[in-house]
Amino acid sequence: MVGSYRFSFGPWNIHEGADPFGPTVRPSVAFAQKLKLYKQLGFDGVQFHDDDAVPELENLSPAEITKKASDVKKMLDGEGLVAEFVAPRLWESPKGIDGAYTANDPQCRRWAVERSKRMIDICNALGTRLVVLWLAREGTYIRESKNPLDSHKYLVEALNAMLQYDAQIEIAIEPKPNEPMDHAYIPTVGHALAIGHQTVDPKRVGGLIETAHALLAGLDPSDEMAFALSAGKLWSVHLNDQNGLKFDQDKSFGAANLRGAYNQVRVLELAKYYETGRFVGLDVKAMRSQKAEVAHKHLVTSRAVFLRLVEKVRSFPEGVAKQCITDRDYEALELAVLEHLMGD
Repeated sequence: MVGSYRFSFGPWNIHEGADPFGPTVRPSVAFAQKLKLYKQLGFDGVQFHDDDAVPELENLSPAEITKKASDVKKMLDGEGLVAEFVAPRLWESPKGIDGAYTANDPQCRRWAVERSKRMIDICNALGTRLVVLWLAREGTYIRESKNPLDSHKYLVEALNAMLQYDAQIEIAIEPKPNEPMDHAYIPTVGHALAIGHQTVDPKRVGGLIETAHALLAGLDPSDEMAFALSAGKLWSVHLNDQNGLKFDQDKSFGAANLRGAYNQVRVLELAKYYETGRFVGLDVKAMRSQKAEVAHKHLVTSRAVFLRLVEKVRSFPEGVAKQCITDRDYEALELAVLEHLMGD
């Protein structure tokens, strides 16, 4: 059963513990050392931002970027790993302070598209077709600061530029309703798939659902996943958990709502997501108070919870559920689910 799913995480998930209210509390771990942990922890795929693979890429030529990314591919091969996706990290640049693809300044929009093309070059060098777009600053702090009709047009133009730059890539949009922006333009997977249908090649635009992002939108992550799965458009997941409508907590999967986690696993199982070969990605952070020597256990915990919930989904007494549904006795079904999750 373990072999049915492939798991990934990003190097940023092993981090120093800084947050908006305090400095780092753990020493940095070198990228090469992080790679050596992947297989030990049961993971096969590496999630990348463009500058995870090629630091300071803005100071490099396209040829230099490709060369450095090719060197990283050799490191992955040496560890028996693959790159799941690459995402352009546009939100940390001063050029993207007012948005990147939707900036009011056309020079900033051009910069964002050109950097995205270099990101696609990195995809090719790393051997992955999947691009992930987390549209972090594509929104507003004050609604009147942008023309939202133009902003959505700019997003389509940026997507088209990427799709036309490389005919093989797929773009998975990762929606989020807020943070760091007050309001984001693509808050749900429905918005993501709708804007994809406005592009030159809709079949190459899909979605990535993150548990916490869906919860911050007031939605059930399993329903968001089901919506994308029903259209054949769920191209990755970022599983974690969220304790209410707070900042993006990235808690270990199932830590806040075990039944919610169960239903996310259930919908992936119903769709036989594992047969697609796509990854179960984790985007989880170690608690700030966790000691450095055990600041990887959140990854182990999340993977273990996922696999235990796979067992729970596959062993659920479907005959009992069918009878409850036939009898329209939903309290009995409720109890059956709860008893199954609690065990003996």
